[in-house]
Parts: sequence; C-alpha cells; structure tokens
Amino acid sequence: MPLESDIKDAGKTGEPGPARPPKLSLRGVSKRFETRRGTVRAVDETDLDVEEGEFLTIVGPSGCGKSTMLMIASGLETPSAGTIVVDGKPAGRPGPDRSVVFQQFALFPHMNVARNIEYGLKVAGVKKSERHAAVEQQVAIMGLEGFQKAYPSELSGGMQQRVAIARALVLQPSLLFMDEPFGALDAQTRTQMQDEMARLRTRMTSTVLFVTHSVEEAVYLGTRIIVMSARPGRIIANLPIGEDAPWKGMAIEAAMGQPQFNAVREKVWNLLHNKSE
Repeated sequence: MPLESDIKDAGKTGEPGPARPPKLSLRGVSKRFETRRGTVRAVDETDLDVEEGEFLTIVGPSGCGKSTMLMIASGLETPSAGTIVVDGKPAGRPGPDRSVVFQQFALFPHMNVARNIEYGLKVAGVKKSERHAAVEQQVAIMGLEGFQKAYPSELSGGMQQRVAIARALVLQPSLLFMDEPFGALDAQTRTQMQDEMARLRTRMTSTVLFVTHSVEEAVYLGTRIIVMSARPGRIIANLPIGEDAPWKGMAIEAAMGQPQFNAVREKVWNLLHNKSE
C-alpha cells in the first residue's frame, strides 16, 4: 500500500501563484428541511474553497447532502445558514456565470438541438449571428454534427446529455456545476461520456464542481476530491490530485489499471466505508 503522502503528492503542480481570493467559497453553510417527522439536517456547517480552474469532484454516501450543497453553491437552493462568495464577493442570485448540468437531461422537448443549445444566449439578448456561431462551435466540440435539427426524443441518452452540457458551456460560465450528469446513463454510455468529459476538460476554462456516486469517476475526472460523510453531510477528506496525475489523458479503462489510480480509489473507498488504511 503506498503511503498517504505518495497519494497526496500524485500529480501536484509547482509553486502557488500570487495570493487571490478563491473562485468560490462556502462558509458555515448548513441546510435543514422541515418534514412531517421533524427537522432533517442535510448539510451541516460546511466550509469549502474552490480555486479557479479546478475540477472538483464530490463523492459521498447516498443522501449525504452533496447535491444539496452543489445546488446551494450554484444559487438554486437557499442555505439555512452560511454564506456563498464568488471571486471575493457575495454570490447573489444565479446567473449565466454559474451554469448547472443535471442528472436528468432537462432539455426542452419542443426545441431541436440547436435551439436547446442557444436558449440561454437568446434569453441573454445575444445577437442571432453570434448565437449561431457559438452554437456551431459547441456542436463541433460535443460531436453533435448532423443532429442540429433533431429533437430530444430522437436522441439517445448520451446524445441528450451532450446537448445539455453544450447548452451549459455555450454561456462560457466561470463556474459549472454538474450534478451526477452521467448517473442516468447505461454503463457503456457512461464510460464513453467519462472519456469525453476528460477530453473536454482540456478545452474548458470553467471551474467545475462535479457530484458523483462513483469513486472511479471522481478519481478519474477530478483534480481534487472532496469526500462527504453520511447525513448530515460534512466534508471529511480533501484529496488533491492535480492536473498531471499519471492517469490524466488516458481512457478510464486504462486509468483503472494504474497503481496510483487504484491507491487513490482505495483511499476514497475506505473513507466512505469508515475503514482504516
């Protein structure tokens, strides 16, 4: 078994740059829901800093509040307590700078692929010619050529999720929140989308928070992994991975054959199951 220091150092980059505020900060964030059985504590006193350009993966047991925390960070859910800060300023209401991709594709069924992708740009008042150019760029990036006029009902699950991701990215958000985006896909399509996301990551400028149930997915995609406890959700581990971990650039099937990958995967699994190393 590799030492913990070996795991933490896997893929670390050079010296930090000049001090600047984190891209996103959560301070003392809690969320409570009132039910017929009483108060449910979903997230409890959580602090989290996310640096610009990170791909932060968040993993934890079912019902631990990781999706709730993501929705609070995105502005789609109001915390019971605590603050959310973006670029050193109170986050305020959600806007085009914070885009969300959900597990369910949430496409407009009456709109074709091109119109779904351009929807946010149209709402923002972007000129038609600029919208068209931006949509075509995302179509090319996401491998949707030839499907611009297709409707969601005519697409596979994987293709629908590509459209949903393109719709989020076309806004060029500074923060992208992804809530188990591959959770509704079959195993083969999910593997394809994981590889596609790793490829796409090299072309993105967004800071990403990515919630997943899959330990392998968290290790494969993340430059840092946050592990949460069972409800009420708290952060119990923060594992830096970095951009240059040995498996970066590999397909996920090849990555899972790397000893360093498996060392991190085992560490995360042990944390989730309260097992010692």
